Amino acid sequence: MLATALTTLIVLILLSLPVAAVMGVLGLILAEIYSPMPLVRTLGDLAWSTSTNNLLVAIPMFVLLGEILLRTGVSSRMYMALSQWLGWLPGGLMHSNIGTSAMFAATSGSSVATAATVGTVALPEVPNYGYNERLFLGTLAAGGTLGILIPPSINMIIYAVMTNTSLPNLYLAGILPGLLLAGLFMALIAVACLLNPKWGGKRIATSWGARLRSLPHLLPPAAIFAVVVGSIYAGFATPTEAAALGVIAALILAAGFGALSRPVLLTAFEGTMRTTAMIILIIIAAYFLNLVFAAIGLAAAMEHFVSTLGLGPYQTILVIAIFYIVLGCFMETLSMMIATVPVVTPIVVSLGFDPVWFGIILMLLLETALVTPPIGLNLFVVQSTRPNGGSMNDVMSGTLPFVGMLLVMIGLVVAFPQIALWLPDMMN
Repeated sequence: MLATALTTLIVLILLSLPVAAVMGVLGLILAEIYSPMPLVRTLGDLAWSTSTNNLLVAIPMFVLLGEILLRTGVSSRMYMALSQWLGWLPGGLMHSNIGTSAMFAATSGSSVATAATVGTVALPEVPNYGYNERLFLGTLAAGGTLGILIPPSINMIIYAVMTNTSLPNLYLAGILPGLLLAGLFMALIAVACLLNPKWGGKRIATSWGARLRSLPHLLPPAAIFAVVVGSIYAGFATPTEAAALGVIAALILAAGFGALSRPVLLTAFEGTMRTTAMIILIIIAAYFLNLVFAAIGLAAAMEHFVSTLGLGPYQTILVIAIFYIVLGCFMETLSMMIATVPVVTPIVVSLGFDPVWFGIILMLLLETALVTPPIGLNLFVVQSTRPNGGSMNDVMSGTLPFVGMLLVMIGLVVAFPQIALWLPDMMN
């Protein structure tokens, strides 16, 4: 049964079918072969109950929030402001790439949106300052991954729904690892540019006056983060309500900048509908596939297989990490998470690990998959934003050192769980 499922999955992926279609067709094939019941009849009820989940309503809200910030120019002003504060470091604007990614991640909740937004703003500056283009591209792809670790995160919402884990605790758990990972990325840039000064390009001219004048452009993302996350922990709003408050705050800020117009709103609404439809379709297909797995006993068979390996808790975590890293080379991260979490999480929890801690480990593994060739989604996003084109190999080679930093971060959170659990423990 396991061999049939794996073989069918590989064949469907090689046929280049859309991700939702791969999971849906795989579920239909396995149900037809192994299930004595007509599981296809559950699809209608499954689609309805999944798409009307209260917590999942936050997804289109966070997508719309990111779209508004992108379309109204808030992100570009934030980037130029950060360049005034971080441009003196070895690597110049490459530090701004990471800093802007971290700040935009704290409002959008999406790695793809973060990479696309910062890449669009930053890449035209490469020839102006003479940066090493490969390393510069790597900072964009890696910085974009922060979108699913620093709250609010769409992937964390889905993980919370699928595992019945506290979303506020997940959000708290992602703050310190997210900031630490951004720091590791910036340290890597600084060391690389100190060893090879030409990679860092020309120094950016600035002054304290220019820095102080740029501060108002850093306030919008900070204000939105305070509204979204602050309202949750103040007990004022649920995560879904907080997402709606974030959209209202973004609209007010955009209006304040004079950037709010009917065409901007229509474009933002259209982008939100496209992205949300894709995500929800993947979720529905994955829920159906997981139902089939449970009905035919495949999920239980996988758990039994892992238990018979005779591995210790941390050895099992290592095997799971390798599994996600390898799978991430060939599968899109959102679908990979939805398809595997219902099977993997019970195994991890049965070993005595905290589901909140594992949620952070999972986000880091998904981040690694986002920048791992050949299917790493952020690699393609950054490549698509290059104004003059170029080889995909430039993006891949520039990102590899940052993959190393992601692996270091995973090791740190495994070795020191309190990096993720300290804030949730303190607040509870």
